[in-house]
Amino acid sequence: MATSRPPATDGARVLLVEDEQVLREAMAVALRQAGFTVEALPDGVGFEQRLELFRPDATVLDVMLPGRSGLALAMHCRTHSQAAIVFVTARDEVPARLAGFEAGADDYVVKPFVLAELVARLRAVLRRSGRLVSSTMQVGDLLVDEDVGIVQRGDDEIAVTATELRLLAYLCRNHGRVLSKTQILTQVWGYDDYDPNLVETYVSTLRRKLEAGGASRLIHTVRGIGYRTGVAGARRGV
Repeated sequence: MATSRPPATDGARVLLVEDEQVLREAMAVALRQAGFTVEALPDGVGFEQRLELFRPDATVLDVMLPGRSGLALAMHCRTHSQAAIVFVTARDEVPARLAGFEAGADDYVVKPFVLAELVARLRAVLRRSGRLVSSTMQVGDLLVDEDVGIVQRGDDEIAVTATELRLLAYLCRNHGRVLSKTQILTQVWGYDDYDPNLVETYVSTLRRKLEAGGASRLIHTVRGIGYRTGVAGARRGV
């Protein structure tokens, strides 16, 4: 039987403000797939009303928005809400970061970023504020803690790279669902126009590590589509 936590994120509300449509939609999809409830805005118009009615647990704000900047929205948020604040911006110089933290930021993500990083940072911010619990996920006898970087199968801890951890966590978070290579590339690497063999290579490496000693298969190939995780119907050749 497979279980996954979160759904500690279930019910955690995120108000996202990003003016780049493609990026905004990708961020919203990634956050919803991670279990968050998301409302997305292209700019600060109506921000105060959504803050009051939606009552987010966190806001994700682009710094450089048309009209009112993300810094201005953050300062309003700090005085009218208990929501955590995560900035996303292309500006990574120290003065810009300091301005963000002075405006009330809890974290700062620099563009371009991997969507999995945004999800992980948001979870960490919400956990520090007491709004989320453990990041541990379990599929069969596999335990994955994305925040502390621990992968364990049975009594054995498995060494993985940062990218392998992101990939495994994404697969486990969506256990039982069939995920296409394009979905995986977008969510784990942050792009969808790269060689899908990259996914195959990393999945193959993870399988070798997870199946050492003859353990059953947890990452299954769905031919012509992609991959899914789960224990039901596991066969070494699938």
